[in-house]
Amino acid sequence: MRLVVLGSPNSWYFADLQRAAAGRHTLTAAPFSTLTSGVVDGRRRVASGGCCLNDVDGVLVRTMPPGSLEQVVFRMDALGQLEQEGIAVLNTPRAIECAVDKYLATCRLAAAGLDTPETYACQTADQAMEAFDRLGRDAVLKPVFGGEGRGVTRLTDADLACRAFSMLQQLGGVIYLQRFVPHRGEDLRLLVLGERVLGMRRRNPADWRTNISRGATAGPLEVTPELAQLARRAAACVGASLAGVDLLPGVDGRLYALEVNAVPGWRALVQVTGVDVAREVLALLEQMARR
Repeated sequence: MRLVVLGSPNSWYFADLQRAAAGRHTLTAAPFSTLTSGVVDGRRRVASGGCCLNDVDGVLVRTMPPGSLEQVVFRMDALGQLEQEGIAVLNTPRAIECAVDKYLATCRLAAAGLDTPETYACQTADQAMEAFDRLGRDAVLKPVFGGEGRGVTRLTDADLACRAFSMLQQLGGVIYLQRFVPHRGEDLRLLVLGERVLGMRRRNPADWRTNISRGATAGPLEVTPELAQLARRAAACVGASLAGVDLLPGVDGRLYALEVNAVPGWRALVQVTGVDVAREVLALLEQMARR
């Protein structure tokens, strides 16, 4: 099959996917930054990096770089056009849109019956300070869009919180706050691949954030049927067939669903589980392309 990976040709992930393809598929890397589209005589064409995406069997979205609102909307629209023409897109643009928006994802998780931290989203500093008080003045401020723990800050001081909220208001941002969940320095990262679920523990004794990019270490995890079911429910609520689901065991005994990532990494997971995740990802895309 002819497959396009939307991401950097120099990334570890593209190299891993090429290895896993092992001659069964032809893989081409194409960056989002050069994505173009045209409509000529009623025909819609989408291209990137010299490759016409209308002529391939499947597209794997391996990265979601930042951009202006216009750029992000255009990228999702272009992927939507490919999906309408019957080309397999993993994940679908709608799933990516839902997962990348922390506010929307949290609403979906809560609607699906998963435990989520108490959450407030607002646009003014005064509203944010009221929410900060309701959260017991121990809250986590997160960018609505973003990943790998970037821009995530724990606030326990009212003066610092007020300054942060005022700055975000001046920038025209949305202030997204969650109650800090006391935990034991670890969380669970589950990777959903269709019906299959893999998992690992992430521990970080030096930081309350447990992202691998923040210095956390990965360890083995027994994925029980209950954990697998939670992960599938979380992925399904944003419509993702491939998803990284973050679950946080709180000291109160509850298991909180924090985030669903529709463009998940798997490098640490491979080292912990020994599973050829890249091969599994390609098999999932191949299955979608043959439907």
